[in-house]
Amino acid sequence: MTFNDIDEIKSLGFTGFKKMGDLFQDSSVLPDSGGVYLVLNIENTPIEFLTVGTGGHFKGKNPNIPILELKANWVENTKVVYIGKATSLKSRLKQYLSFGKGKNIGHYGGRLIWQLKYSNDLVVCWKVMKTNPREFEAELIRQFKSNFNCRPFANLKD
Repeated sequence: MTFNDIDEIKSLGFTGFKKMGDLFQDSSVLPDSGGVYLVLNIENTPIEFLTVGTGGHFKGKNPNIPILELKANWVENTKVVYIGKATSLKSRLKQYLSFGKGKNIGHYGGRLIWQLKYSNDLVVCWKVMKTNPREFEAELIRQFKSNFNCRPFANLKD
């Protein structure tokens, strides 16, 4: 997978393709099934980082990292900025969105997204899976690392 071609992503079974801002308003389209989700910079919007993002401080932990670290994590020439998995896409993505609104929710993974100035314009797509999504997520991250020699921007661990 190239991680740049939306038609290719769709051909792998990903659907949804909803802007974060739209999901903040209405998350009813999210499936209550397990699967893998991608957070995409579909428009290849130039990056602008926030010193203090919108993420919550779960258990008192500051989710923000210095701008220099954000810049070091940024991956050029890809639309994929985060790869996640869930036993319930609806529940997990609602947690993720709530964390992005500043709530103290336990969705610390992918938190760098909330330090992007245009996080509301990022797009989420998902693939419903009947099997364990952990293996597919791990495979996508392996492929990404093979293509770009690093993990996606907001994936801080494999």
